[in-house]
Amino acid sequence: MFYMRILLPLLAALSLAAADIPRQAPELVINTPGGTPVRLSQQKGKAVVVCFILTTCPHCQKTIGLLSPMQKEFAPRGLQVLATAINQGSALLVPEFVRSFMPTFPVGFNDPSIAVDFMQHPPATIPYMPMIAFVDKQGLIREQHEGNDESYFNDQQEQHLRKSIEALLNPPAAPKKKK
Repeated sequence: MFYMRILLPLLAALSLAAADIPRQAPELVINTPGGTPVRLSQQKGKAVVVCFILTTCPHCQKTIGLLSPMQKEFAPRGLQVLATAINQGSALLVPEFVRSFMPTFPVGFNDPSIAVDFMQHPPATIPYMPMIAFVDKQGLIREQHEGNDESYFNDQQEQHLRKSIEALLNPPAAPKKKK
């Protein structure tokens, strides 16, 4: 019993360890219903929002609904949104999801382990959906959020998404060198 009182908090702390930010985004290949994979590496030079979803999740559906007009608005400035469903049977569910929600960006499907690895999510804990990563034009993940982040996924979510996208598209200027 003594060991359990020490071991459980330690395991909990390890499982809640934050992902490294910024970090190089690993390659991500999103399977599409049409059979042509979409690769993150194909988006080189663009700011990319990667959204891992469950097709049946109301929070995920809301996020896709918010990102669709933003894709149209920010695409001329170099934004690309990509979404991938990771729920069981997502290969069969994505076509209906796309018909229902009409996203303005590619939506495909993957195994949940792909999302866990990409987001550096602790494997011992259940991910909360959606999971979203903001990848800058150099391929670095600058920011990421998970569905249980109530300070991000709340009634101000649209403003938070806009702020995150603007930060990708308008990175802070490098400090000037003294002469």
